[in-house]
Amino acid sequence: MNPDPEHPLRLFIRKLDGIAALGDDARQAIEQLPITVRTLTSRHDIVQLGDRPSQCCLILAGWACRYMLLDQGRRQILSFHMPGDIPDLLSLHLGVMDHSLCTVGPATVAFVSHKSVRDLTARFPALAAMLWRETLVDASTFRGWMVGIGRRSATERVAHLFCELYVRQQALQLASDWRCSVPFTQTDLADALGLTNVHVNRVIRDLRKDGLATLRTGELVIHKWQELVALAEFDAVYLHLNAHETPAEV
Repeated sequence: MNPDPEHPLRLFIRKLDGIAALGDDARQAIEQLPITVRTLTSRHDIVQLGDRPSQCCLILAGWACRYMLLDQGRRQILSFHMPGDIPDLLSLHLGVMDHSLCTVGPATVAFVSHKSVRDLTARFPALAAMLWRETLVDASTFRGWMVGIGRRSATERVAHLFCELYVRQQALQLASDWRCSVPFTQTDLADALGLTNVHVNRVIRDLRKDGLATLRTGELVIHKWQELVALAEFDAVYLHLNAHETPAEV
């Protein structure tokens, strides 16, 4: 049975279905989770460093990012999160937040209590395994980003992030025809990639000039997928998507 196309958790259910087929009972249990839906403004902190949350946040629409602030307001973005993600799932087991989570642009989120999540996973152990897998994929993605910041050139970092954002959205049918949402400022990209705004601007300009990709008004258009992949040395294995979810050659 397919998820209710109007249900607010449909993308989350679709994401889980991409890991393993959900039974009807498990799907209905997810749809019946007691949630509180809120629409948040841009740059709204959902949870902050040092908080002790009693609920998890599921992104329904818009984007969020994990981040940490250093002295003098210097920010490092640790990850970007799209609809269907639960970016603070770790709070289910770690009592204190070791980073902050905020919206990137306006976003709609659903809050579900830790108790409800624990009750759900106790009833459906296979769901517990799926959520555990999500935390492992997060860790794999962190490793991918660490390699990028430590060893890739500025151009390779931007190209690699563009490839990642496209395949992640395509897996949830949120991207097609080599176009996807990238609603981030150049400052956001710079803070995620360990670069300056000027450097990011230069790389985006060069990618456009070379006919590889164009970023404008929040939309990424990829013109030459294989060339962009080669430039970035991009291999989607660290995202652990199914083989059929990886883009074909353009």
